[in-house]
This record gives sequence, structure tokens and C-alpha cells, in this order.
Amino acid sequence: MLDKLMKRGSEFLNVKYPILCGAMTWVSEPKLVSAVSNAGGFGCLAGGNAPTDILKSQIEEVKRLTPNSFAVNLITIAPAYLSHLEMLKEVKVPFIIFAGSFPKEKEIEIAKSTGAKVLCFASTESIAERMIRFGADGIILEGSEAGGHIGHVSTMVLLQQVLYKFHDKVPIFIAGGIATGRMVAHIMNMGAAGVQLGTRFVMTEESNVHPKFKEAFMRANARDAISTPQYDSKLPVVAVRALRNKGTADFGALQLKLLKELNDGLIHRQQAQEEVEKYWIGALRRAAIDGDTDYGSLMAGQSVGLVDKVVPVKELIRELRVDAEAELNRIKANLN
Repeated sequence: MLDKLMKRGSEFLNVKYPILCGAMTWVSEPKLVSAVSNAGGFGCLAGGNAPTDILKSQIEEVKRLTPNSFAVNLITIAPAYLSHLEMLKEVKVPFIIFAGSFPKEKEIEIAKSTGAKVLCFASTESIAERMIRFGADGIILEGSEAGGHIGHVSTMVLLQQVLYKFHDKVPIFIAGGIATGRMVAHIMNMGAAGVQLGTRFVMTEESNVHPKFKEAFMRANARDAISTPQYDSKLPVVAVRALRNKGTADFGALQLKLLKELNDGLIHRQQAQEEVEKYWIGALRRAAIDGDTDYGSLMAGQSVGLVDKVVPVKELIRELRVDAEAELNRIKANLN
């Protein structure tokens, strides 16, 4: 039954299983990406803020490590974004995923002109409609339960608002809060073409993150993965979901200090905004690579509360498939 439900996504992505490993900066590098693709899933290489020559060499490394399908994820607000897009005209990849913000129609056209299929993120119904109108071949529908940069609407609501409305137009892959095969079964049964997981792939043997990063994930509960607070619209803060730590507390204190200085006329708004944005620069690398779990950014989805072990990528994908098939059989038995 699962193979039947996965057929559309598998054929679209040209993989055995439409199980995507989300593109996570400092995490989704060639070793993990190729391991996912070699295990029958779909690896996504994180472009992030990488210099263009570094991203190019990483793409070439992925191609050496796997003959299978994969994607390159481009961050539309990254300094080298347009350079990344230009480079992909010569370094061909099968899929390009736009993330960070939302690409312009012309940028999607450029990506498709390279021969790649294009996936775009959506966190609302209107964004999904716009990306489809602009020419996206598929949508990754991400709920606010996800880790890292997020929207404000839960996966549960987006399934009803967007998946049910658009799944017959383009393949839609669901992300945010997914950690078990049982949930995969239900999402596929709703009409999704596949699923994307991030937090669970962090907790694999092939993930290169610091051991302390994985230990923090193992200890965490779902409620520990919080969205960055914003105390006043005068000082906008981009929503990022990460584990609460000392850095989170200090960031809150910084906002309150800057807001008081703004109200007292001691600081200009632009200067205050620069202080806010500067705070987290390099914080993800400090946590994921250097192991600073106190003050680094421990980006994690709420599904971290369902993770308690580190497993090989191949074992994770097998577990998801086996548990999803078992759940479909249970549903069928209940309906008979």
C-alpha cells in the first residue's frame, strides 16, 4: 500500500522513496546528502551562505558520492544567492529548491532553464498559489513545528488549507513535525507526494554535527524547541525555532534593553535592528560544528521530543517505511 501512495512522489523525484532530508546549513553537506540518496531517499544540499566556489565543489562531491537524484537548496536572501543561481547554469543538478524567502518568477524561470525541476517552500495558502503560478514544479509545505526559519501556521492547518486544495495541481511534500512512520502513513494517505524531515536526520550517524549538538537533541522535549520571541513590532525578529538555552535568554534581554533605549531616544531604530540581526550571526555554526550548546543556535523542530537515539541513515529510512506500512495495514483492518 505504501508503494502505491509513494508512486507519484517517487517518480517525480526519481527516487525509491519520496522521503526528503531537509537542507540544513552546516548539517546537510555532501556526506549526509549522498547517504540519504544512496539509501533511496532524497538528499538536499544546503547552499546557505557558502561562497559560490565552495558550493560548486560540494555539488561535484555529491555527484562523486552518489549516482542518485538530489537537490541543491538556494537561500534567496543569502549574499551569494544570484551567484549560486548563475553557477547552476553550468553545474547541472536535477533539482533546485528555493528557500529563505520567496523567489521571483524570473528566478524560477532561470532555474528551470538549467534543466532542473524546481521546488519552492510555502507556509501559507497564498504563497503556495503564487509559487505554483510562477512555475514551481512542486511545493514543500512547511508548518511552524519545523526547526530553523519558519512561518506561523501549523502543519495541521496547512494540510487542510493547502494540501487538499493544490495536490492535484503539483506534487506537494509535507514538512514540519514529522518524525515517525505512522505519521508518514497518514500524511501520504491525505494526498501528499512525500515528506520532509530535518530533526531526525540530524540524529543520524552520517550527520557531521558536534556530539554535544546531538546530546542536546536527545535530552530535549518538544516544548524546548521554541520560536524566537519578538517583544515589539518596532524591533522585528525573524522567527526561528531552536532549543531554548542561555543564548535564547540573553537574546530576550538584548531586545528589552534595545527597546528601552529606543523609547528613551538613546539609539536609532536602524542601529537597534542591526544589533538584533548581528546577535545570531555564526550562532548555528558555533552550536552544530563547535559544540557550543549554551550560546549557539540549536535549531530544532518540535519533533525533537520524539527523538532519543542516533541511527544510520539507511536504518532511519527503513524504520519510516516499515512503520508506515504497518500503520496502513492497521487503518485497513479498522475499515473492514
